[in-house]
Amino acid sequence: MHNRIMITGAGSGLGREIALRWAREGWQLALADVNPAGLRETLEQVKAAGGSGFAQHCDVRDYSQLTAMAQACDEQFGGVDVIVNNAGVASGGFFAELSLEDWDWQISVNLMGVVKGCKAFLPLLERSKGRIINIASMAALMQGPGMSNYNVAKAGVLALSESLLVELRQLEVAVHVVCPSFFQTNLLDSFRGPDPAMKAQVGKLLESSPISAADIAECIFEQVAAGQFLILPHEAGRQAWAMKCQAPQQLYDEMAEMAMKMRAKARSG
Repeated sequence: MHNRIMITGAGSGLGREIALRWAREGWQLALADVNPAGLRETLEQVKAAGGSGFAQHCDVRDYSQLTAMAQACDEQFGGVDVIVNNAGVASGGFFAELSLEDWDWQISVNLMGVVKGCKAFLPLLERSKGRIINIASMAALMQGPGMSNYNVAKAGVLALSESLLVELRQLEVAVHVVCPSFFQTNLLDSFRGPDPAMKAQVGKLLESSPISAADIAECIFEQVAAGQFLILPHEAGRQAWAMKCQAPQQLYDEMAEMAMKMRAKARSG
């Protein structure tokens, strides 16, 4: 094992924490992001933590930037062993208010960005018998109200990961998908939605989270080592998923209640 990892969205939040967790093991890291200042900061912290590597600007919507990243990994590391498709953006708003542009933006980053990352790096991963870690969200499993475009993009990441799990087993490329619940992050900086009250509500959810991005990175590190495919870092998320598996109708009723409250709040706000 050469211990070479590439992470998208590495300039902040969970991407940075994943980078630092692997850096502490002395890995070589290829860090990708659209935010140059955040990227530089992550690289400095990675080196301080015991890792090494490089940072490169990469917009996951642009396939040529991802193939350039793969080429850089090949040139600088001689290949790659793990890729983490983590880059993502937040979004919200009731379906009736969401524009088709909101849909295109969400799917181009959160779903197609992951598809393109897997596609660009697959030749290197086949060579190294490596692994793919895709960061989805509990939204892939639970589909909360007021974020249909985000739910659909993240559910797509889960379906992609399940597809690759079964297709790539013969090629000895391992696949994992992570579904964190909300956690303290700067995801809201990228939040796009028609309703400012919705942004405030999502902000409250993020603040009430008992688990940090660093905790999630630790959980991913351990679960990947254990060979777990579906990684649910939050206890509440695991409980909610178990409940949905047993009594889906009950969950839909609760979500519908929640949607009503959100609408009422938005009107009175």
